[in-house]
Amino acid sequence: MISEDIKELDAARARVAELEKTVAAQMTAELASLPAKYGFADLDGLIAALKAAAGVGRKVRKAKAASGAGAAPAPRRKRATITDAMRAEVKSMVEAGKTGTEIVAALGISLPSVQNIKKALGLVKPGK
Repeated sequence: MISEDIKELDAARARVAELEKTVAAQMTAELASLPAKYGFADLDGLIAALKAAAGVGRKVRKAKAASGAGAAPAPRRKRATITDAMRAEVKSMVEAGKTGTEIVAALGISLPSVQNIKKALGLVKPGK
């Protein structure tokens, strides 16, 4: 009884192993035919086209990606010069309850700059 079950299990394992070999051979053949199926001379051409379509190997700025592939990249902004007057303005705006985004829009400086000024002036809540 148990010996019959063991024989049956061994036979099933043999069938699974044979199926795995068959499937592996079919997959290899199918993958090898992909370049010709899509009009490429060789695998390297297909891989290059896939990488180009996926954007692999190149860095795309968000502004360029949003504006479309043919658009010229946006010019880089100059670094803002943070003056004492600007620090005072940030302080008064924070005390007036303005958000970081509102301060950025009003003063034309980056959000990290606003955060750095707030931190230097001690306007950041403890734990943040």
